Amino acid sequence: MLGLKLPTDPRWVNIVEKNIEEILIDHAYCEQKAASTAISLIIGFPERTELVQEMTALVKEEMSHFKMVHDHIVKRGWVLGRERKDEYVLELLKFFPKGGSKTTHLVHRLLYAALIEARSCERFRLLSENISDKELAEFYRKLMVSEANHYTMFLGFARKYGNREEVDKKWEALLEYEAKIMKDLGKKETIHG
Repeated sequence: MLGLKLPTDPRWVNIVEKNIEEILIDHAYCEQKAASTAISLIIGFPERTELVQEMTALVKEEMSHFKMVHDHIVKRGWVLGRERKDEYVLELLKFFPKGGSKTTHLVHRLLYAALIEARSCERFRLLSENISDKELAEFYRKLMVSEANHYTMFLGFARKYGNREEVDKKWEALLEYEAKIMKDLGKKETIHG
């Protein structure tokens, strides 16, 4: 369903389980960044009423997810800590060239967002099925469904605002590029890395 070309090695969960604190902190910041992305889409494309409506709802949802993750951190006696660089996203953002029309820029941002949500969904599924902490397994199962909905929403908007054939070609090329990035990742207790 997600279209990812290279699945995460299931052994990634073993890395995560050795440092739950790190994955939760990284995850909290991912939720915060997702809310920031939605806000930036509202600011950048206020004329797209349907997008603004959906992004407004998404900001609320992502911040509620942030709070849920933060609650897990606090419950375990930890603190949020500092934000880490997301190597995955930094590499992903190199794919599309800078410039182009406002619509092209919007489509590219929507495709990036769709892919990040798809990879998060895949990682949450792995955690929900394989992590030994039952409370976190259930937590990630619920979030997996949410991420899948976000993925389809972003991809749907990209197809709505761009030429469907061109968007689908860009999406496939982005998926191929992402698979190359993923070959070097999956060795850290981070949501994407």
